[in-house]
Amino acid sequence: MTANCNPVLVQRNVNGSRVFDRSWAEFKVGFNDTLGNYWLGNDLLSYLTLSRPYKLRVEIQARNFSWYYAEYSSFNVSGESSNYTLHMSGYSGDGGDGFGYHNGMMFTTYDRDNDKWSSNNCASYDGAGFWYKSCASCHVNGYFGC
Repeated sequence: MTANCNPVLVQRNVNGSRVFDRSWAEFKVGFNDTLGNYWLGNDLLSYLTLSRPYKLRVEIQARNFSWYYAEYSSFNVSGESSNYTLHMSGYSGDGGDGFGYHNGMMFTTYDRDNDKWSSNNCASYDGAGFWYKSCASCHVNGYFGC
């Protein structure tokens, strides 16, 4: 018997612009633009992933135009009262476990600093909200890219 699969698009960063340099309130409810850049919304992401188990698949096109992926067999995001803390495990893929670096981190935006960089704010530095630890090696929402 095959398990039901209902994919949900969480994020799409089409052009690496500063479109993800948004406030806590905007990431909370979600946003999109006419180019196809998109964020589902942290409230909905939390609601969906805490109500039943989800897998996470991250697909990234590198600057050399090659595609890579990372998949996690377990993925959820806690609610706003926990600053949308990220929980994931069970990595597989060919893109490296760079996203796993952020496991257990709270969401950070330029106006709500929850990262571990004591002297600055990773969202301000990288130009995008994300689950930063001490910033990121691959900026999937930021304008630095991978």
